[in-house]
Amino acid sequence: QVQLVESGGGLVQAGGSLRLSCAASGSIFSLNVMAWYRQAPGKQRELVASITSGGSTNYADSVKGRFTISRDNAKNTVYLQMRSLKPEDTAVYYCYAFVIGLNYWGKGSLVTVSS
Repeated sequence: QVQLVESGGGLVQAGGSLRLSCAASGSIFSLNVMAWYRQAPGKQRELVASITSGGSTNYADSVKGRFTISRDNAKNTVYLQMRSLKPEDTAVYYCYAFVIGLNYWGKGSLVTVSS
């Protein structure tokens, strides 16, 4: 079992910044891919950004140039630095990890961007 715990969400004004963190614990042998997804009210969950163990990254078009995903393999932690936030970024952000063929999800962290 792998546990993922997010932190860092909250309320911010448009144009502001937030950093989300996700710490992984448990039976971690190889955190191949870690990612952030988000789900806005009434919408499907969508991929925001992902990062492999080697550091390769991928971003949704809507966040390119504003969000940065990074990871600290020694700490089994992934981060999402969010800048120039927009009201449409408001969502619950979920941490995701792919470990030895299994998918794991955190419980989510609410990010609210006010206009």
